[in-house]
Amino acid sequence: MKRIAQLLLGRFSIVAMAIIIQIAWITMLIWRVSYRFAYVNLMVRMVAIVVVLIIVNRWMNPANKLSWVFLILLFPVFGLILYFLFGRSGLTKRNQERMSAVIQEVRQYVSGDEQIKNDLKEKDEVAFLQSKYINDWAGFPVYGHTKTKYYKCGEEMFPDMLSALRSAKHFIFLEYFIVEEGYMFSQMVDILEEKAKEGVQVRLIYDDVGCISKLPAKYYKKLQKKGIKCAAFHPFRPVLAAVMNNRDHRKILVVDGYIGFTGGINLADEYINHQRIFGYWKDTGVRITGEAVWSLTAMFLEIWNYIVGSTEDYTKYMPSAYQTCPVATDGFVQPYGDSPLDHENVGETIYLNIINRAKKYVYIFTPYLIIGNEVLTALCAAAKSGVDVRIVTPGMPDKKMVYLLTQSYYTPLLRNGVKIYQYTPGFLHAKCFISDDEIATVGSINLDFRSLYLQFECGVWMYRSSAVMDIKKDFMQTFARSADITMEFCKNRPFLIRVLQSALRLFAPLL
Repeated sequence: MKRIAQLLLGRFSIVAMAIIIQIAWITMLIWRVSYRFAYVNLMVRMVAIVVVLIIVNRWMNPANKLSWVFLILLFPVFGLILYFLFGRSGLTKRNQERMSAVIQEVRQYVSGDEQIKNDLKEKDEVAFLQSKYINDWAGFPVYGHTKTKYYKCGEEMFPDMLSALRSAKHFIFLEYFIVEEGYMFSQMVDILEEKAKEGVQVRLIYDDVGCISKLPAKYYKKLQKKGIKCAAFHPFRPVLAAVMNNRDHRKILVVDGYIGFTGGINLADEYINHQRIFGYWKDTGVRITGEAVWSLTAMFLEIWNYIVGSTEDYTKYMPSAYQTCPVATDGFVQPYGDSPLDHENVGETIYLNIINRAKKYVYIFTPYLIIGNEVLTALCAAAKSGVDVRIVTPGMPDKKMVYLLTQSYYTPLLRNGVKIYQYTPGFLHAKCFISDDEIATVGSINLDFRSLYLQFECGVWMYRSSAVMDIKKDFMQTFARSADITMEFCKNRPFLIRVLQSALRLFAPLL
């Protein structure tokens, strides 16, 4: 009963209900006016048709277009209101200008080494082309002089995160979608408070929606009293605003500019299996040490100065400022960020490049498999060409409707030769790609519409670094612990489940 009361009376429920009431009131008001006055009804329908034409001609995923067109034509008033609130990726003009100014300010310090680019081109033209896309269109260069370490679960990465925090002498930056009070975060806060007292600059960004059921309102004030500078990304307020649709889904920890962590692991107990909610929580992460950490630092500073509205001397956060000795080159490492505001689908394109250019195999970890036609076609084409394509999804769901939607994509993939596995021990939250023993990426980007098009995300692309073969080893061990899904599984689903999956597919981009 206590849990139900918290759910009903929690901040998320109250704010969500306030927004729903506003949408319902506006919808009812417009509908009643249009019902009474024919010319208003005609105007609404004309606006709906114009918006549908705009959507059809927009540069966006076809599945996304279909969902919005269907909703707007079926329920013009309700559909238009939802579209103007949640259908467009963008900030207000003022916020957009502020974000653009900060990015422009930071990116002038993010430049690559031409020699590193040439070295990669000489080694592998195909890998170079993938790297060139990230450099030219995402704005993040490839680096040498960087070491990589892969973690196959959160409980392996957590001790190294604590060790890195304890070693900090100058600054600590953290940016996470989910932060929750508990065993994991309390240990980190103790260290952060101690470091702040020593004069280390400590900053934390958390996403307000990601933490809305995890942290009290205005939790940042509690941390600020401990000397930890803290900011909430796009606070969830009970007012209609399109900005609520764009969330900060990144997971970044940077220490002194030359040690960085990222991946799928948030700061909550289930990510290190201290608490088990959906069986064993399988997640992954990567630590990078050296020059490439600067891109993670730059991503953090962009979001921080956008939220706070500040500027600073960015050079004092570069690896060269505090790194005492150069790091030996461990392959090629390229951290990258993805933003819903630049009209460039960086995460999706990186995934597509890996799939389309694979020669022998592509292995994928993803908690959600909700894909558009481009990714579906690429996966099927690769499998039909003889590439060994394997995808691992959770064996236990965290969101049942989303899980049913994920399983609805099994049939076309299996039919075209893609192999599907479900992770038997529990929930798989990892987001990893690997191909041909050479290229891999680990990050925060799920194979779903929200991650690919609506959220701020990050990842690390690697070519022939030591982490790559560790990632492959983890895949092989995970395949052995997963159930091999066949067409019989899909054919034997109850009829009502298949009907529900068909309906969910239609609205997949909106979930």
